[in-house]
Amino acid sequence: MNISYIGLGSNLGESENTLQLALDDMAAHPDIHHIKCSRFYRSRPVDSSGPDYVNAVARLETGLDSLSLLHFLQSLENKHGRERPYINAPRTLDLDILLFNREVNNSAELTLPHPRMHERAFVLLPLQELAPELVLQQGSLQALLEQCKDQGIALL
Repeated sequence: MNISYIGLGSNLGESENTLQLALDDMAAHPDIHHIKCSRFYRSRPVDSSGPDYVNAVARLETGLDSLSLLHFLQSLENKHGRERPYINAPRTLDLDILLFNREVNNSAELTLPHPRMHERAFVLLPLQELAPELVLQQGSLQALLEQCKDQGIALL
């Protein structure tokens, strides 16, 4: 069984409801099990524009390989109205594979671990809630959060 951490975000529409529906969709997949989700957080956009985001991180176990999981998550984004008019556009749903076991992948389709997660408080804080002992290549979650303390994130 593979263990993956998924970043969830939304800043268009009914964001909290959309994240919950996406979690329900993940739980309904026959090859995804034992989903545990952080609390929801509100954060300002980073390298983006638009309204504040609602963010969370989910830990799940899956029989899917990383690319199959990516394709499934992209289908959920599409189901919930995700459009990609330009890079970092506001979105109804954003689902990113942050970690997949200890897999390293630098393909055109998927980069693992997620290349910017260590720079994003909206990923680090909910990730720390789920896995406080986790250490990324760049350092401990707590040390990385210190570097992101000016990003404006709050518990909903």
